[in-house]
Amino acid sequence: MKKIKLIGAIIIVLVIGFFALKSCSKDEVGDVSLGVFTTKDIKLNMLIDPIVTGITCHVASIEADLSFSDPSDSSISCRQTGEITAAMISKIDKSKSGQVVFKKSKSIFFKTMKIRRIFDADNQTLMYVSYSTKETSGSYKHSLSTVPLWGSKAYAAPVAGAVKVDK
Repeated sequence: MKKIKLIGAIIIVLVIGFFALKSCSKDEVGDVSLGVFTTKDIKLNMLIDPIVTGITCHVASIEADLSFSDPSDSSISCRQTGEITAAMISKIDKSKSGQVVFKKSKSIFFKTMKIRRIFDADNQTLMYVSYSTKETSGSYKHSLSTVPLWGSKAYAAPVAGAVKVDK
């Protein structure tokens, strides 16, 4: 009987430890409870772009403890929080699909939340899109934030003589 109680106590300690460590993420800057009778919280995470280090993004997403799958909804907001240089911009992927700068598993069923950086050269703006890789309720959930390069060392003025066409 003592052995069963000991094993039970160890399991309880491990489960509590798992959830305590899970919530102690170095990039987590906030945690909003959705109520007493739910295991879902809004987690607020911070991400510094690994190449354009003068940009910080904050991502809000729902995480459901004791669930096999987290909801796909997320929101992203990115701002210039430091210097952005032309050297940084020269290192980024400038293709139409851009580059994934962050990803996080949201389910054991292959659902992932990704953040992709895309450069809009015509408008000298970095776009950050947060999206789910699995369709939920007939939609791929996504959110967009932009960071203009205007006023930074990375801003490249439009080429003289270039004509912009109004649409």
